[in-house]
Amino acid sequence: MSETIDTIDADQDDVTPGETADEAGEQKAGGGDDVLVQEGDIAGDYLERLLDLLDYDGDIDLDVEAGRAIVSIDGGEDLEKLVGPRGTVLEALQELTRLAVQQETGSRSRLMLDIAGWRADRREELRELGRSTAESVLSSGERVRLQPMSPFERKVVHDAVATVSGVTSESEGEDPKRRVVIFPES
Repeated sequence: MSETIDTIDADQDDVTPGETADEAGEQKAGGGDDVLVQEGDIAGDYLERLLDLLDYDGDIDLDVEAGRAIVSIDGGEDLEKLVGPRGTVLEALQELTRLAVQQETGSRSRLMLDIAGWRADRREELRELGRSTAESVLSSGERVRLQPMSPFERKVVHDAVATVSGVTSESEGEDPKRRVVIFPES
């Protein structure tokens, strides 16, 4: 069975292009939750203005989780348009929101944006893909290369593969065609 997927990097937890996860973590070290709450507030204001311009309804929820600001927009009928095919519009809006935060704070943001629960649903799909593919690799002994994925997606898959003993994963290739390869441990 061949799976077509968009995926993630074990060493890249949805980092800004050109930035490693370590660099992103160092950026926020010592900043504390206050900086992240400020980022969330700035992002919330920016997204509220966007929703008003588009005349879309949506409730904005701000949270701090795992050393990053999390902004979610839920509740509107038109929000799926802001996700786009395979999350492409969502990724672009996330980057624009990060840039708006950076412009106001002067520092790079690792803010995570979710719209209409798409990213949360996608995360669960990718966890299942990672687990099931890892189990298939374990039983067949054959390596499997998944379809190209975003850093967010690759990270979720790598984390899921890590829960299955006897297999491992790594990313190969260059963005935007970077993909996860799952193979038996030696």
